[in-house]
Amino acid sequence: MNGYDVMARVLQAEGVEFLAAFPHQTLIDAAAKIGIRPIICRQERAGVNIADGFSRVSNGRNFGVFTMQQGPGSENAFAGVAQAYADSVPMLHLPGGERLPRLGINPTFDAVTTYTPITKWAARIHRIQDIPTLMRTAITRMRSGNPGPVLLEMPVDVMTQDFPEEDFSYYPVQHHLSMASPKDIEGVVGALLDAKEPVIVAGQGILYAQATPELIEFAELTNTPVMTTLAGKSAFPEDHALSLGTGGHSCTPAVSHFLGQMDFGLGVGTSFTRNTFTTPMPDGVVLAQVTNCPEDIGKDYEVAYAAVGDAKLVLRQMIEEVKNHLGDEGAPDNRDVVGRLATLQQKFQEDWNSRFNSEEVPISPYRVFQEIKEACGTSNTIITHDSGYPRDQLVPTWNTNTPRGYLGWGKSTQLGYGMGLAIGAKLAAPQKTVVNVMGDAAFGMGGMDLETAVREEIPIITVVLNNGVMTKYDSHMPTATTRYASNALGGNYAQVAEGLGAHAERVETPNDLSSAFQRSLDANREGKPALVEVVTKVEEVVPG
Repeated sequence: MNGYDVMARVLQAEGVEFLAAFPHQTLIDAAAKIGIRPIICRQERAGVNIADGFSRVSNGRNFGVFTMQQGPGSENAFAGVAQAYADSVPMLHLPGGERLPRLGINPTFDAVTTYTPITKWAARIHRIQDIPTLMRTAITRMRSGNPGPVLLEMPVDVMTQDFPEEDFSYYPVQHHLSMASPKDIEGVVGALLDAKEPVIVAGQGILYAQATPELIEFAELTNTPVMTTLAGKSAFPEDHALSLGTGGHSCTPAVSHFLGQMDFGLGVGTSFTRNTFTTPMPDGVVLAQVTNCPEDIGKDYEVAYAAVGDAKLVLRQMIEEVKNHLGDEGAPDNRDVVGRLATLQQKFQEDWNSRFNSEEVPISPYRVFQEIKEACGTSNTIITHDSGYPRDQLVPTWNTNTPRGYLGWGKSTQLGYGMGLAIGAKLAAPQKTVVNVMGDAAFGMGGMDLETAVREEIPIITVVLNNGVMTKYDSHMPTATTRYASNALGGNYAQVAEGLGAHAERVETPNDLSSAFQRSLDANREGKPALVEVVTKVEEVVPG
């Protein structure tokens, strides 16, 4: 065997079934020889995004892998890895590397040095016999504590050496979890039970820990309303009587109201990061934090109480602690949380019904979302947004009741990300309907990888909201807009999609939406990706 064969055998032992890759990497063929499927994308960033979406929907139990050639391949993949690092996504990157004697000689690209700031761990193989050990280290780092991308560079002169087959030995990495200190549990639970208006802030750590059942039980036991972060959306069912919905750059009225009343916030599986696309915590409110990453405690907000451990295990500890205080029945609804929430949600629906059912031409994006929901449902659908207004409009108005039924993201906001994310999600959950909602600007960044979905027979639905402009950019560059129409975009994206081999439709009136989505679902059932381009109005109004 050579080094590529060893690497492929390690991936096989870890249960890897596909490699996202582009354009040339000897590992591709070595993996294919033992049955690992290559998914060849159209650009490196999209390949990273595919691995990202797969890891998210698999909650890291299975992880995405992206491999690329040395030099330009590594350079082009940088943005995708930066996005994954911002959102703490566990996945493995295997770039090629120049021969070791070329290290440090200009302009040789050094992936390890370059990627260190945007990975949890980055290293280079110096000896072929070290591959199993380094891979074990990479996967352990990737999954331990706060998850994230890791990178292992493969120098060509090392990888082409001989490795005796009888020397190969590798056992899959085990995922190790821990509970929190009982004293810390007492502090967190005691503070919550003493609070008059507590709110639980649930992050994506709930999803990775697969702790939604425990979160529901804890919320019901303590009668505490739950908001999810943008990345954590779908961690708590949004049809639940205690759900506030999601807080991101936009948010539901319930999130705004209850945060305004909150005197205690319990973050579970969240880093409490201050970010443009994260709803901030109110000033002066006492906060507690449950996290598997000690470095996140008090990172951006003062935290009075904390417990370090796996969200699922810690929530179970907290449930038992509440029962020790209140018994199995838990806390009564003395604050009429459920009633207040129901009133807010009913008013929100009444206030926005005119948009959801709008007959406007050009079409309202909110009518598009309503038609997607009626055609696809929510329980068997995974939906994601792209950057900008599609995210801000969709996040507060799409209620999901299934973990990973929504892929929310935003700590980095790269246009075009949703296409690869949707492809990866479909690979992880082929039985699900997967929908990607993007704007016309986002399609320009990532639309060509619709052909990847066509060629690889990965049937997703892409919805392009085409309003002909970069929304609100006229306020960012008013002179350029007035003089040169610098905010304007153009194109018929359905024609592009048809040329790429997808089922494609362009919709200009709202009454045609339902049938277009039904035909797209029919195409998906036949293994064919679909794109629905909707000519929409410029809509700057978002909830919250």
